[in-house]
Formats: sequence, structure tokens, C-alpha cells
Amino acid sequence: MRMCLFLLFLGLSQTAMPQVKSKSFQFLLNTILSAKTPVINIKEAAANKNNYTFLDAREAKEYNVSHILNARFVGSEQFELPAISDLPKNKPLIVYCSLGKRSEKITKKLLKEGFSNVRNLYGGIFEWVNEGHGVVDNENKPTNKVHAYGRFWGQFLEKGEKVY
Repeated sequence: MRMCLFLLFLGLSQTAMPQVKSKSFQFLLNTILSAKTPVINIKEAAANKNNYTFLDAREAKEYNVSHILNARFVGSEQFELPAISDLPKNKPLIVYCSLGKRSEKITKKLLKEGFSNVRNLYGGIFEWVNEGHGVVDNENKPTNKVHAYGRFWGQFLEKGEKVY
């Protein structure tokens, strides 16, 4: 009986997480991301993008290559709360990075600080581009370039021009 309940729980927790198209990318995300942090899938984020403030949790050199339109750069290692002190704590936020690991860390920090409507973009900017959604450069002009972070990680960026 306990085993059946465990398997049911395991099945429910796995289906609650979004999925990406690539099986190898999905395996990676299942390995590196926590099931305890709220996430949003690409389809829902894109359909409601005007209702959210996007926070880019990558490094400046990555953001400078491309980012989601109107995303606010907050960084990862250098992230500090004063960077978003103008945002109400109930403001709908989506935090993203390349894949979702660094943004998960920032999402957890924001939740701990009392932000109540924060989601990690599942699959990050890589999956955003893989799903055919646009990104812009520093002049807010559409671009196909995406900073791929590193050659290993870049294999999960299937569309767009990889920049290292």
C-alpha cells in the first residue's frame, strides 16, 4: 500500500512539472532543478508575457547578446534586492537564465524575501528560443543570437545562433 501511494505521489509530482521537447534537455532539467520551486512553462509565459515582469538572472555578457523583450537584468552572482526595490512584492515575476538553474536560485531568494508571485521560467531562454519566441539585442532589435553559456550547455539550444 505504501509503495502504491509513493508511486502515485511520484507520478503526480512528475506530471506537475512542465516538459520540454528534447528528451535529453528534459533529463537534464529533471536532474538540476528542484521540484519545490514554482515554475512556469514557455507556452503560458509567452501567452501572458504582458502580465509579467521578466527578470534576467544571467551574467551581463549573456544579457548583452540577447534577452527577452523588456526583461530587466538582475544577474545571478551579483544579484541584490535593491535592484528590484521598486517592484511591489505581489507583482507577477518570471525569472529566467539559460536553462533555469541560476534563475531557480534567484526565485528562491525572492520568495524568501516575501515576493508572492514569482515563477522560474522552465527551460530558460534556451527553451524560449527553441519554442520559436523572439529575443532582442541591447538596442531592442530582434536577433537570432543567444549566448550559449558554454559548449556543453549550448547543445540544448537547438535554434538561434550560438554565441560563446
